[in-house]
Amino acid sequence: MGQTLLLALLSLFFGCILGVIFGLMSVVKNKICNSIALIYVNLIRGVPMIVLAFFVYIGVPYALNQFFGMGVTLTALTAGTICLALNCGAYMSEIIRAGIQSIDPGQMEAARSLGLTYWRSMYRVVLPQAIKNMVPSIVNQFIITLKDTSILSVIGFPELVNKAQNVIAITFKSFQVWSIVAVMYLIVILILQRIAKILERRLNYDRRAEKNGK
Repeated sequence: MGQTLLLALLSLFFGCILGVIFGLMSVVKNKICNSIALIYVNLIRGVPMIVLAFFVYIGVPYALNQFFGMGVTLTALTAGTICLALNCGAYMSEIIRAGIQSIDPGQMEAARSLGLTYWRSMYRVVLPQAIKNMVPSIVNQFIITLKDTSILSVIGFPELVNKAQNVIAITFKSFQVWSIVAVMYLIVILILQRIAKILERRLNYDRRAEKNGK
């Protein structure tokens, strides 16, 4: 379970970085940036996770070694993190895009009228408000990423499902082992769902307080 959580956290961290980059590229008034972000999101979301995992773990090192003679090898953790981060980043970029677009355009216009640049307005004014709308979705994406780690058992990463298969191969107690695995996933996911609900209630309370203050 520790390896599963480590992989999920690393993937979410790098996925957030990719999400911010491509999320911002999708909202700027630049057709080239918009097209790049659109291609990335559609490409990653259109490829099954298991195919992406094999492509990153086997295909990319093979291509680099075959055509460039680089002698590259990827560990299961590195390949798994890249695979999940790419997948998570595509969904995070949509979360960030939707969060930014949920803010009244007048906020950006007001900041620009005060002399702030576009990116400074985005950083100082728009993003702080948008993040409040994004937090519940980001927690939900972490839950999805956590469950997606089970797919990486196919490349030999020692996460929960992979280890369960090893135990079953020795003990032949499939019902007991899979029951334990299901309970472990359930406990962690229920905790995360609880956190998401607490955050959502807190953010809703803050919004109501802001409205009452106005």
